[in-house]
Amino acid sequence: MSRPRLLRSTAVFSAMTFLSRIAGFARDVVQAALFGAGSATDAFTIAYRIPNYLRRIFAEGSFAMAFVPTFSAIKESGDRAALKDFLDHIAGALFAVVWLVSGLGMLAAPLIVGAIAPGTLNEPGKFELASDMLRIVFPYLGFISMVALAGGVLNSFGRFGLPAVTPVLHNLMLIAAMLFFTGYFDVPIMALAWGVLAAGFAQLLLLWPALGRLGLAPRPRINFRHEGVRRVFKLMLPTLFSSSVAQFNLIVGTLFASLLVTGSQTWLWYSDRLVEFPLGLFGVALGTVILPHLSSRFAATDGAGFSSALDWGLRQVLLLALPAALGLVLLAEPVVTTVFERGAFTALDSTMTAYAVIAMSLGIPFFMLTKVLAPAFFARQDTKTPMKAAIATVVANVVLTIAITTPLWLTGTPGAHAGIALATAIAGAVNAALLWRYLKRDGLYQPSPGWGRHLLRLMAGCVAMAVVVLALRAWIGEFSALGEWMRWGVLLGVVGAGAAAYGAGLLLTGWRPRELRFAG
Repeated sequence: MSRPRLLRSTAVFSAMTFLSRIAGFARDVVQAALFGAGSATDAFTIAYRIPNYLRRIFAEGSFAMAFVPTFSAIKESGDRAALKDFLDHIAGALFAVVWLVSGLGMLAAPLIVGAIAPGTLNEPGKFELASDMLRIVFPYLGFISMVALAGGVLNSFGRFGLPAVTPVLHNLMLIAAMLFFTGYFDVPIMALAWGVLAAGFAQLLLLWPALGRLGLAPRPRINFRHEGVRRVFKLMLPTLFSSSVAQFNLIVGTLFASLLVTGSQTWLWYSDRLVEFPLGLFGVALGTVILPHLSSRFAATDGAGFSSALDWGLRQVLLLALPAALGLVLLAEPVVTTVFERGAFTALDSTMTAYAVIAMSLGIPFFMLTKVLAPAFFARQDTKTPMKAAIATVVANVVLTIAITTPLWLTGTPGAHAGIALATAIAGAVNAALLWRYLKRDGLYQPSPGWGRHLLRLMAGCVAMAVVVLALRAWIGEFSALGEWMRWGVLLGVVGAGAAAYGAGLLLTGWRPRELRFAG
């Protein structure tokens, strides 16, 4: 896949992901308005995080990082029968494992909630509600893992659109569950848990037939001794941490947040949702598109092409991540107020969420860099090196969370949950730095000329953006004083002006759009 093709594929993936993120924001708006940031919403957040963390292992995280290079290598050999045989066996093995894990998770739901959110043990109502919802949402893991298998196959054939758009269906079904089914439950938020389960099944129904159109619809066969299955699971083991370190850090945050005031879980959840917007739109898109390309370059022993594609990905990440992070830091409270503050979501909730958004946004460039750096190892079927970085990152996150959050908690400082977000951001920087160091050490990546000039242009764009955004904020005044529709109009205007200023800063310092296609 050439760099222009990489650009087109990334653009397609980003466009589809943009639709998903817009639907996700609509879902969050409805959820915030209906349920606010109380005990019930905290309970759902706890329950929903667990299958989402496991999803990073058995779906688009650890499994995808092991499956796609293996699948690509067999595909490059041209043996269609071997490809289909491998797909049948890996589908059977994945199906058996994820449904076993789901069953065990449903049985052990109270133990799991008590382990990752020990603070709920002192709140019986929240603990029982979180346990009940976890039993409902756990089978979502089985559906979404098979969706990820289908998505990995389609991505390997350069078909990124449908896998990227399926999350739209997920969000739309959750919106429907909240709007039309809450009245059927004694505890209205239970409708949201059932919506998650239904959404996983609907995504599978949408995506699975696409494999048939490729002539690769799997007929699952269970044989854990199959060579391809053994290779994938062997590659997966070291990636259990490395491919899901950000989610694992959020689990650590969930544990600490359970000890803080009611609402902390929800404030962190909404801040994570805002940070996930640029991360999913650009970082995940680049990482997803570049992995099959890097895998094919490695299989073809094209070291120069491997390094060149990686260099292209890193430049595009910083081009998009720096203004995204800066924009969220400068506009955290206006964004939260505009998107979430209505109904049961109060001005206090907006302020507390904004604190976490500012702290976590500092990690956006590093989270996005990791999305491109990690596939460089997985494409070579090297899963041990990212694991080393992941272990160090998790340790750093735990230490930083304790060091930053504990004093805030003990002194009763408002916004102690933002310390958890800041620790997550710094840990993200540690992860990216270690992966970069290992790539350089192993001689896998040689930066193309022009990096110094590229960084200076990005800095100029960010300075121009900051000046414009801060000037407009000072002129507009307090966002909460504006009417709801006025908030949206003003916010979009400020975001557009900031983006224009960033682009102007780039152009005035010599950056040209053709650099999106060709590195250097």
